[in-house]
Amino acid sequence: MSVSTAALTLDSLCDLPRHARRCVFWELDPTTVADSRDYCDAEFEKEAWLSTVMLQWGSCGQLISTDGRTAGYALYAPPSDVPRSRLFPTSPVSADAVLLTTMKVEDGPEDYAMSLIQSVVQDLVRRGVRALEAFGVVDPRDDDGVATSEWLLRSPVQHGECSVDRCMIEAELLEKLGFSVVAPHHRFPRLRLELDRDLGWKAGVEYALERLLATSSITLTGKAPTTAQPVGVHQDLTFG
Repeated sequence: MSVSTAALTLDSLCDLPRHARRCVFWELDPTTVADSRDYCDAEFEKEAWLSTVMLQWGSCGQLISTDGRTAGYALYAPPSDVPRSRLFPTSPVSADAVLLTTMKVEDGPEDYAMSLIQSVVQDLVRRGVRALEAFGVVDPRDDDGVATSEWLLRSPVQHGECSVDRCMIEAELLEKLGFSVVAPHHRFPRLRLELDRDLGWKAGVEYALERLLATSSITLTGKAPTTAQPVGVHQDLTFG
């Protein structure tokens, strides 16, 4: 089986899964959209957002593929380009960080998430970014009352395609991938991964990968984990 990661480009937007092409949970200002009659095509709005960010800032996504088919994806951007990032109780995103909005493994083992993060980190380190942050969600299937429900109703997405558990990343997974909580919250903590070019991120990510593989091995087999070589762990890490 051939597994590869690649940066999202204008030519590869069609390789995103259907929901990813239509989800504007992060990309549009819910308040503005609620008062607008112009919003009608989620896929058009998402493509326009991705195109604008890529043209003005650079690549804002990574794809992982198996035998030429998309198995997962990650999207990220400067927080100033992500309107919903201002609405969280743990906002704002740190001034020196890029925001990881979405990460999803559609078809593949859990360690594909680590391969995606490695690709995101390598891209951002080359561009001089100091940190990657994300808003995690705790117990996404447990709606804890009116406050969360009202916050969700401000989403512009129709037909129930989007929800907290589908469009946000679980805080537990982010911590397994090496992120640390910098703004605690019972539902929406903000987490951070330092991208120190020389010291921080490589050791932290590799340690997190070992923990993730160990957890996956125990869950699947009930036995102690054996040494495994995860996808992408020997990628060229030379920065230039």
